[in-house]
Amino acid sequence: MSAADERGRTRSDRVRFGRGAAPPRPAATTRRRIRVPRLTRSRSRVGGVVAATTGWLGLSSARRAAVLAFVVCALALSVAVPLRNFVTQRQELAEVSEQQRALAAEVDELTRRRAELADPDQVVADARSRLGYVRPGEIPFVVQLPAPARGGPDDGGPDGVPWYQRLWREVSEGTT
Repeated sequence: MSAADERGRTRSDRVRFGRGAAPPRPAATTRRRIRVPRLTRSRSRVGGVVAATTGWLGLSSARRAAVLAFVVCALALSVAVPLRNFVTQRQELAEVSEQQRALAAEVDELTRRRAELADPDQVVADARSRLGYVRPGEIPFVVQLPAPARGGPDDGGPDGVPWYQRLWREVSEGTT
């Protein structure tokens, strides 16, 4: 190969085809010369950067964003269900603990009451007060209190009119 041919070749051609080999030539029947693109060092860097940014698994940035959104949603859903179960179980545990405390207090009260009823004097006192029992030879007295006035203080007097209406009538009409 001549020096002139050697000068016309670029470095990439020399690397690609070797020092003595020539690049493929078009067939003799065609007169058009095919121009082999020559890449400079700066172009190859730019092409590498563009290829690196658009080449992640061959996806465009919109598709990568969609894949990322899908992965984030999948992670959120896979965390949400166990987290909901955890919170529900914590609430149930708190309710059961509260019930256990209430039952323990009830057991303590019943234990105290059983200890009281084990004393015969306490049994006798309860029979006298609640059931009205008396010992043989004792005379029971039943005190009857007068019946309370009809209704409470707001329900009205003997005529069924509440006190505040009677007061208002007395103030407005001037009667007593």
